[in-house]
Amino acid sequence: MRTLSDLGALQGKTVLLRADLNVPLKDGKITDDGRVRAALGTINELRESGAKIVVISHLGRPAGKVVDGLSLTPVAQRLTELLEVDVRFVADTVGQQAQEVVAELTEGDVLVLENLRFNAAETSKNAQERAEFAAQLAALANVFVLDGFGVVHREQASVTDVARLLPAAAGRLVATEVEMLKKLIDEPERPYIVVLGGSKVSDKLGVIDRLLDSVDTLLIGGGMVFTFLKAKGYDVAASLLESDQLDTVREYLSRAAEKGVEIVLPSDIVVAQRFAADSPFAVVSSAKIAESKFGDNGIGLDIGPESARDFAERIVAAKTVFWNGPMGVFEMPAFAQGTKTVAQALTKVQGVAVVGGGDSAAAVREFGFSDADFTHISTGGGASLEFLEGKKLPGLEEIA
Repeated sequence: MRTLSDLGALQGKTVLLRADLNVPLKDGKITDDGRVRAALGTINELRESGAKIVVISHLGRPAGKVVDGLSLTPVAQRLTELLEVDVRFVADTVGQQAQEVVAELTEGDVLVLENLRFNAAETSKNAQERAEFAAQLAALANVFVLDGFGVVHREQASVTDVARLLPAAAGRLVATEVEMLKKLIDEPERPYIVVLGGSKVSDKLGVIDRLLDSVDTLLIGGGMVFTFLKAKGYDVAASLLESDQLDTVREYLSRAAEKGVEIVLPSDIVVAQRFAADSPFAVVSSAKIAESKFGDNGIGLDIGPESARDFAERIVAAKTVFWNGPMGVFEMPAFAQGTKTVAQALTKVQGVAVVGGGDSAAAVREFGFSDADFTHISTGGGASLEFLEGKKLPGLEEIA
C-alpha cells in the first residue's frame, strides 16, 4: 500500500485529502469529535511538508440534496480549534467558489469543502456520473490522499474514482488502521477473543464465518444474541430476532464445536417491558426470558450482570481482543452496564485491545474512556469488519 512517503516532495503542491469527518451532530454541535481528532495526524504532516490541503468528506445521508443540518461548517470550526490555525471553509465542492479559494491557498493552508454527498454523483451507481464528479474534484489538486478509513469499503467518487486520476496514497490514519487490523489476522497472540454485539446478526455473518478459523473464543451480546439463543431452542419472547438466520447460526455453532472455538452466550439478560429508557426491567436467566414478569412481551435490552462479569474476566485474561458492537442499548442508562463493563475490561488487557469503530467507539467515549485507554479505536466499523472478513476493499485496492 502506498503511503505519504511514496508521494515525494509535497511542498507547494495542493493535496486533496479524503477524510472521514462524518461526526454526530446535535443542535448544530459535534457530540463526538473522535473522527476529527483522528484526521489531525495526516493534516499536520501535510502542513509540515509545505502542502496546501483541501479536505473533503461526507456527513450523514443527504441523498444528493443540500441539507442545512448536514453542513460541514461545525467540522471546519472544530478543526480550527484543534489545529490552532484558521481553517477556511466554502459552501461548495467543485464549483467556482471552491476553485477560487483553492487557487488562493498558500503552503500550510487548510480548506474544508462542503459535504460531498450534497452532490448525488458522489455515491451514484452510475460509473460515468461518479467519474465526472471525480474529475472535477481531481482538477482542484496535484495529489490525492485517502485517509477516511470509514469509507475505504465504498466505491464512491471521492474514494476510488479520484484515486485513478491523481498520484494517490494512504494517509497516516488509514495506514495505522490497516497495520492494527493486520495484527488481528497475522498470527495474533493468544488467547484471541472477539466480542461481537450490535442489533443484527446478519451484519456480522461474514466476519463470524471468517473468525471461526482464527479465534479461540467468540463472546456474543447485543440484539444479535437472541438469534443465537433461539437457535439453541430458547424462547426469546419479543426480543429482536432474525428468524431467517437461524439455520446459519446453527451451522456456526456446529462448526465452532468441531473446531474447538468457544462461542459464549450470556447466561442472563436484562429484560424490559418496552423499548424505552424509563421502562420497568428485570434480570432473568437467558433460558427463561419468556418467563419474566413481562411474559411474551418482554424485550431483552442488555446482557445481565453475571454475563458481564464473565465476559470481563475472559477479556482481561486474553492477549488479543477485538470488539465490535455494544452489548445492549447503551444509549439508555438502564441498559448500558453490559457495554460499559466490556469497555472497562478492554482497558485492562495486557496485549492488543482494538475497539472496532461504529457504536462501540461512540460508547467508550460516552462512558468517559479516552483513546489512550485502548491499543486502537477504529474509525470505521463496517470497514473494519469487511477487512477482517478478508474482503477486498475498493479504496485500498486503488492505493495498493
